[in-house]
Amino acid sequence: MSEKISIKELLDDVEVEWKKLDDLVEFRRGSFPQPYGNSKWYDGEGSMPFVQVADVSDNGFYLNKDTKQKISKLAQPKSIFVEEGTVIVTLQGTIGRVAITQYDCYVDRTLAIFTNYKENINKKYFAYQLKSKFDLEKKYARGSTLKTITKEEFSKFEIPIPPLHVQSEIVRVLDNFTELTAELTAELSARKKQYSYYRDQLLTFEDGEVEFKPLGEVGEFIRGKRFVRNDMKEKGFPCIHYGEMYTHYNVWAKEAKSFINENLASKLRVAERGDVVIVAAGETIEDIGMGTAWLGDTGVVIHDACFFFKSTLNPKYVAYFTRTKFFHDQIKKHISSGKISAINASGLSKAKIPIPYPNNPDKSLAEQERIVSILDKFDILTNSISEGLPREIELRQKQYEYYRDMLLSFPKAEDK
Repeated sequence: MSEKISIKELLDDVEVEWKKLDDLVEFRRGSFPQPYGNSKWYDGEGSMPFVQVADVSDNGFYLNKDTKQKISKLAQPKSIFVEEGTVIVTLQGTIGRVAITQYDCYVDRTLAIFTNYKENINKKYFAYQLKSKFDLEKKYARGSTLKTITKEEFSKFEIPIPPLHVQSEIVRVLDNFTELTAELTAELSARKKQYSYYRDQLLTFEDGEVEFKPLGEVGEFIRGKRFVRNDMKEKGFPCIHYGEMYTHYNVWAKEAKSFINENLASKLRVAERGDVVIVAAGETIEDIGMGTAWLGDTGVVIHDACFFFKSTLNPKYVAYFTRTKFFHDQIKKHISSGKISAINASGLSKAKIPIPYPNNPDKSLAEQERIVSILDKFDILTNSISEGLPREIELRQKQYEYYRDMLLSFPKAEDK
């Protein structure tokens, strides 16, 4: 509460001057090194970093530590040099990423460079304002796949300039939020790596502890039947479209995201509670084969680019296994590649799964449940939208956006 009061006091009756970018700072685009695209112009003795859109981080005002390209002395005279501490912004592709360079470099023409400020302005405050303006404008950027915004378009941006002490305090508050979010994001990344490590370790056994059996011997793969997105409704019989396996579903699910009408559902194939839905087609080979244990109270219709796997194994044990490197290394050779990559039931059936205590079904299921319970704890921490770090990051981001909008928005004289 005290922070809100201090912010209110900070902004009350502040005199603000609005300036167009043209009147505030000089800016220009970077350039392609000449000749562009010839590998001999990159790297080597005397080379310098060459910053492109992909090198600008979307988390804070930082460049990635290692740029993908460098240019040699031969290319440098015809390229745009930028000193450490220069504000730059991406204008094409991923529009509106802002950075303050941490090292001297050369800059691609898909970025704009800001230098020679004509007003006394805190550079970090300017960066925050610039990002805020671009976040609004990039919604209307031209292009379908490769978005772009021109120098003429963004030169019309107007930046509010309060006194320097106000700018500094605004930067301090916003930096606190961005640093906290960055720390949480780094921790989440570390947790995911830790989770993947323990998942693979828990599902890796020494010889003699388990029996490795082909999935086709311990269960049955059943392909879903075709329906299209236009068939999907907000209410009706639960269904899973293969595209939702990539965007919505994790290791297990009790509720479906989408539905189809009962009449159509009666003509399609339905997975029951305890079955594992496995995606069998997609744009990337790495994601094919991911499984989701269906634990809903009713059945669920499955799209024809998916299979559901019926067995007496613990369904979550199977679903976790389908997300291991060991499983994917086995199925890769059975995936057909093209515009859409896919795998059939025969290919999936050949993958071997470790069965603990294969001669003692009760003991085997108890061990599977023990492994699942450990992995569930990591899964909640790393992937749940309502618990753990992702939820914390989401809340901090909303809090940051609230204060950002409060701190960077000033009424113009004609609006008072």
